Amino acid sequence: MASHKILVIDDSRVIQKTVKSMLPPGNFDVVEAKDGEEGLNKIHSDKPSLIMLDFLLPKRSGWEVFQEIQADANLRKIPLLVMSGRKEEVTEKISEPFEFFEFIEKPFEKKQLLGAIKAAMAKSKKPRGAAAAPATAPAAAASGGGDEIAALRAKVASLEKEVAGLKKQVSQILAFIKQKLK
Repeated sequence: MASHKILVIDDSRVIQKTVKSMLPPGNFDVVEAKDGEEGLNKIHSDKPSLIMLDFLLPKRSGWEVFQEIQADANLRKIPLLVMSGRKEEVTEKISEPFEFFEFIEKPFEKKQLLGAIKAAMAKSKKPRGAAAAPATAPAAAASGGGDEIAALRAKVASLEKEVAGLKKQVSQILAFIKQKLK
């Protein structure tokens, strides 16, 4: 009997079969879901020991599934491996470093997959602080939590970078409009 149940939420049968073929035989029971809605149902019904989540999914996106997992203290304990063919899609929504889940870029090789699974399992055991529960961030920071402060600083840096990019876009748009008005 398999000792670990892995839920692969991906609309690509190729990825589902690839994951199944790359895992050591006998150790893993692979459960598949073809969209975010089915994936969430299987998370609740099958109680997987690892979730592999594609970021672009039909019905409910990987981002929506990710948010629901993060909102539930019990689901957050399940190791999570986010997959995407384009890392930028993930980093647009979730800033790096990915502290409580692992990311793997598609396509991947067996060695990368097994390493990512181990990393996801290790990351899921990390104690959750302010990064996981933004509503408690001021209290955690006031208590002197160094990890929480570092996570908040990283988030601020990411937001500052995003604002700088938006300012640049606005100035380019204004320059374009001025040029057209001449």
